[in-house]
Amino acid sequence: MKNHEIDYKIYGDDMQFVEVELDPDETVVAEAGSLMMMDDAIRMETIFGDGSNQNGGGLMGKLMGAGKRIITGESLFMTTFTNEGSGKKHVSFASPYPGKIIPMDLEELNGRIICQKDAFLAAAKGVTVGIEFQRKLRTGFFGGEGFIMQKLEGDGMAFVHAGGTIFQKDLEAGEVIKIDTGCLVAMTGNVHYDIEMVKGIKTALFGGEGLVFATLRGPGTVWIQSLPFSRLASRVFAAAPQGGGESKGEGGIGGLFNMFSD
Repeated sequence: MKNHEIDYKIYGDDMQFVEVELDPDETVVAEAGSLMMMDDAIRMETIFGDGSNQNGGGLMGKLMGAGKRIITGESLFMTTFTNEGSGKKHVSFASPYPGKIIPMDLEELNGRIICQKDAFLAAAKGVTVGIEFQRKLRTGFFGGEGFIMQKLEGDGMAFVHAGGTIFQKDLEAGEVIKIDTGCLVAMTGNVHYDIEMVKGIKTALFGGEGLVFATLRGPGTVWIQSLPFSRLASRVFAAAPQGGGESKGEGGIGGLFNMFSD
């Protein structure tokens, strides 16, 4: 096994955090800013890239790892947490918005997962956080995640987060599922991903579901979220006060008087 072997426990329901248990000299790598709490004997260190080539590859290898993160829109740095004590120690990471944390054992998932570019939370040291280019221009432009998605490779544990409720769908060979492009969280590397235009001009323009949806063809496993962060953010923005006044959703007598005063 190339990756560090870590144990974990997930707490909470809609606002979850994951507690990782580290044996002496074990390390977990996480997105900057995801730390919730940690034991005293754990050493925190900021590194370039994902830490998978910190012991080899030289400066160029580290720069390549950091460059991949810039392309995916992530921070240039990541943070490692290493147990330097004599016994088991714990470090916890929290989700950045309401939803679920999905534990993924990459060894059981053929060593490769493709996920949306902001889904990665933490992983055992040695897991490679790379990029996955969408080869088709149509998929890149209209696929909801652009040309680039994240690729997690290795044989250790990785944790991704998503909004709302998470549904895991196992696809048989040749089985196809169509979903909203923003609801796709992750998929195993053998799933074929494409997009399909919504049929009918009236449906496309006034249906409220966008112009395209994603088509995923098995075999493989797909993880789907019920509440993409982009959808949540758009609803919050729509309900926010406009120009310093009341929000659009406020009504009652006060709203009536404001209407006449305007």
